[in-house]
Amino acid sequence: MSLSLVQSRALLGLEAASVTVEVHLANGLPSFTLVGLADVEVKEARERVRSAIQNAGLEFPSNKRITVNLAPADLPKDSGRFDLPIALGILAASGQIEAPRLAGHEFAGELSLSGHLRPVRGALAMALAQRGRAPAVRLVLPAESAQEAALVPDTEIYGALHLLDVVRRFLPPAEAPAPEDDGWARIRPALAVPAAPQPDLAEIKGHAAAKRALEIAAAGGHSLLMVGPPGSGKSMLAQRFAGLLPAMSVEEALESAAVASLQGRFATAHWMRRPTCSPHHTASAVALVGGGTPPRPGEISLAHHGVLFLDEFPEFARSALEALREPLETGSITIARAARRAEFPARFQLVAAMNPCPCGYLGSSLKACRCTPDQVARYQGKLSGPLLDRIDLHIEVPSVTPAQLLQAPPGEASADVRTRVVGARERAVARQGKSNQALQGAEIDRHAELDAAALQFLHTAAERLGWSARSTHRALKVARTIADLEGAKAVEAAHVGEAVQYRRALRTAS
Repeated sequence: MSLSLVQSRALLGLEAASVTVEVHLANGLPSFTLVGLADVEVKEARERVRSAIQNAGLEFPSNKRITVNLAPADLPKDSGRFDLPIALGILAASGQIEAPRLAGHEFAGELSLSGHLRPVRGALAMALAQRGRAPAVRLVLPAESAQEAALVPDTEIYGALHLLDVVRRFLPPAEAPAPEDDGWARIRPALAVPAAPQPDLAEIKGHAAAKRALEIAAAGGHSLLMVGPPGSGKSMLAQRFAGLLPAMSVEEALESAAVASLQGRFATAHWMRRPTCSPHHTASAVALVGGGTPPRPGEISLAHHGVLFLDEFPEFARSALEALREPLETGSITIARAARRAEFPARFQLVAAMNPCPCGYLGSSLKACRCTPDQVARYQGKLSGPLLDRIDLHIEVPSVTPAQLLQAPPGEASADVRTRVVGARERAVARQGKSNQALQGAEIDRHAELDAAALQFLHTAAERLGWSARSTHRALKVARTIADLEGAKAVEAAHVGEAVQYRRALRTAS
């Protein structure tokens, strides 16, 4: 009898839990049993591993009773990431490689029938779990996945192209080939990739008020709702919003990339770039917030530290929109199921766009609206009060006249606006350690610093407009951002007055 142990990891949300692959070979009727709460993809590893070992020219112990246990037994395991550790465990248990040399390594990789390694999801999450561990552990992955994992500092990542590339590293020293003879290599972090050019705000003619609102939203981390007729430029403005945000820190980039890696959507070309997710309005609540079995992140988590743009806002399912309410407040989403619970980050900036009515031309100077008051009320009523209450800025985006479109000079460039945004963010972080939007409770009173005139103005506005406590606090945070953009220490009446203008109700039909 022979027993071998190989280390790997399973994904539970963004957590990469440690898994021990135990392989036992015994005499008896030939069989291949895999236990340990394995999903269908993992159970199919039996056939992939058998073919990969044989096609690689190695010996598969077909005359043995093979038992593979993925411990701990109560942790769900999914995907083909366990193919490589299972194959190595069988080879170690059968004496074809040296089992003691596997210590200090962790493995993950899906095997093709020919033995080639295919990339796996969640490589960054696995590398983050290794970060700062003592003693250091070597993480062995398919070459493509290793490129992702190597972005995590203070980790030792190795990539391989084929099962044989890994096997050769654990043969007895006398049989091991020279390193240049195989596809095994230690992967170093890639050099910074030049950022692809992003759409520039200067391309948009007119819309000075909308551009001002975008600047305020970017400076304070606020959510934004744009209301305007078709073709007025709402989508163009939203697509340029990410270019106004400050550059990502390494920690923010790692968190954002790790979520994208869970869905297999990360590309090294997008490293250190804030994501912009634009799901279609037919997206379900699960697609937006995440879910499934096992739980996967949704669009709000894929937009972590970036922008979630929801065009045709009222056309989304009511259940999907209402599911945004808690993440807008907390910055995270917890997916709870009977057998499993997973938490994903969701600190995104919401940018939503909508028409004012079904035909889209309510209040337009270019075309008459043909909707009845009841139709307008039903259309706008698709957005609940609690959801609108959580959106900091509400602005109108009017149509651009032909003269403006054809004759107006280019506007201010995104780089110039971003400079002011970065300055305002730095003032906020220096004062309170976070963006203005993230202020909660007593922090708002402590850092808003309203002068007497501003305080009276806010009291009057909140009372006359019938604001809730949340609306009042959100207007106060917007005013604090406006003051930061001007470099003012205290929030003045002019700052509050501008903030009040950004919480106007939707236009109704007369």
